[in-house]
Amino acid sequence: MFWNNISGMFSNDIAIDLGTANTLVYRKGYGTVIDEPSVVAISNDGNKIIAIGEEAKDMLGKNPTEVRIIKPLKDGVIADFQVTELMLRNLILRAQKKRLLIKPRVLVCVPSGITEVEKRAVRDSALHAGAREVHLISEPVAAAIGADLPIHKPQGNLIMDIGGGTTEIAIISLSHIVVHSSIRIGGDKMDEAIVDNLRKKNNIQVGIQTAERIKMKIGSAHALEKELTMEVRGRDIINGYPITIEVNSTEIRNALSEEIESMIDAVKRLFEKTAPELAADIAERGLILTGGGANLKGLDKKIQDTVDLPVHISPESLVCVLKGCGQVLDNIDEYHEVLIKKIED
Repeated sequence: MFWNNISGMFSNDIAIDLGTANTLVYRKGYGTVIDEPSVVAISNDGNKIIAIGEEAKDMLGKNPTEVRIIKPLKDGVIADFQVTELMLRNLILRAQKKRLLIKPRVLVCVPSGITEVEKRAVRDSALHAGAREVHLISEPVAAAIGADLPIHKPQGNLIMDIGGGTTEIAIISLSHIVVHSSIRIGGDKMDEAIVDNLRKKNNIQVGIQTAERIKMKIGSAHALEKELTMEVRGRDIINGYPITIEVNSTEIRNALSEEIESMIDAVKRLFEKTAPELAADIAERGLILTGGGANLKGLDKKIQDTVDLPVHISPESLVCVLKGCGQVLDNIDEYHEVLIKKIED
């Protein structure tokens, strides 16, 4: 206990929301210190990091053959162990500002459906990157804490966290996940759906970053009071020349319909496994939406109309997970029950 107190005084403990699209870092006593895309630009031989985060994302689709642009996380878990470790080491050093004698304790947020092998990969990456000890917490639990839900009480709290790679849905009671669903559909799959739709319906090829801008500007899950339009530039797939077309929100909504329906179906299936008492709590309290995908226009109304539940978007949906991680890191003893049990080697 004495050593823990001393090491806590002289290290900069941090929490990491290791996301497919963005990675956010919370430093104890300072709040959010890093919010960067989970993208790394490295030399072709893999020996040199050229850029990490926003700078690397800006290179997507514009990089020469000597530079590889890698998204080391796929569907919320590590797809490239070596590059993830390089990225984590960079983030941990940047978050600390200066190197201290005692390594930091690191709390990492992971999807609820993560396997033991994937848990070990996350832990080992963080340890190799410079962590003193590593704790893991499930995304929906962190999101629920960040959304100020009373997870310690004996009542049902339904949370839906829509990230870049996964959508996490869980019912939490007495500090534990009672039932959960983790589907590998999120913002990235929506972007891909827009790219595919424009190619098939409009004969235009656009990049993923363009698709993301379309989604954010005119994407919707429910009919809008006033439909929106947007000019889109891309490459004509027939003659190969650059072209500009106009697309509207109805087209984009149709493109996203399959992904939206999959999310809603996951909520319905979750209720099939839910005890009647918890279902009654949720019918009264409703569903809380968090994550970047929560801000898709009309998504709350679409879910509410389909599932017949009150749906609320958390005011801090983009940072709910990291906010929850920060609360746990600041009060690790109080929240010890929400941590994922120790991983065995």
